[in-house]
Amino acid sequence: MRFIARSLLRFFLQGIIITAPIAITAWAAYSIFDFVDTKIPYVPRGLGFLIVLGSLIIIGWLGSTFLIWKFMIDFFDGVLERTPFLKFIYTSVKEVVESFMGDKRKFSQPVLVKMRNNPEVFQIGFITQKDLQCIGLQNKLAVYMPHSYAISGVVVIVDKENITHLNMNPADAMKMAVSGGVAGYGEEEDQAKTASNGKSPRSL
Repeated sequence: MRFIARSLLRFFLQGIIITAPIAITAWAAYSIFDFVDTKIPYVPRGLGFLIVLGSLIIIGWLGSTFLIWKFMIDFFDGVLERTPFLKFIYTSVKEVVESFMGDKRKFSQPVLVKMRNNPEVFQIGFITQKDLQCIGLQNKLAVYMPHSYAISGVVVIVDKENITHLNMNPADAMKMAVSGGVAGYGEEEDQAKTASNGKSPRSL
C-alpha cells in the first residue's frame, strides 16, 4: 500500500509539473487576448483583438515609412514631454517600454556584479547607464538587477572594476535572474559552441 501511495503521489506531482506551465501560459495568453479584445465593444468575439492588432501594425508601418507621420509622432511626443504632470507619466512609460523592445532597449548587456569580496558573491544584472559623470560620479555605472520570481528589481551604482560582462544572450540572462538560476542557460548546442570556442567573461 505504501508503494502504491508513493507511486500515486509521484504521478500526481509529475502531472502538476507537466500541466502547470501549460495551464499558466494558456491563462496568461487568454487574459491578454480578453483584455485587448474587450477594448473594442459591440463587435464579434475575437474581432476586437484583430482590429487592435491590425491598428498597431499599421501605426508602426506608417511611423516607420512616411515622414509626415514621423513628424506628427515627434510633434505629439514633444508636446507630451513638455506638459506638466503628464510628462512624468508619459516619459516613464515610454522609457520602460523602450527598455524592453525596439532599437533603444536597455536590457541588452548582461553582466555579473561583485556584491561581496570574502567570500566572493556575484549577482546578474544589466547595464542601463555607462556614464554617470553628469551626476558627479566618476568611473561608475548603473546596473539594473531583477528580483527572482518577481516583476521588480533594484538599480545599483557600482565601480566599473566590479563589473564582468557575461557571454550570453540577454534574454537567457534575464530568465536566469528571474527564475532563481533554474532557467536561461540556452540550448545545449549553444553551450557546446561557447565551450569549444574557449570564450570566457570579459571585464571592463
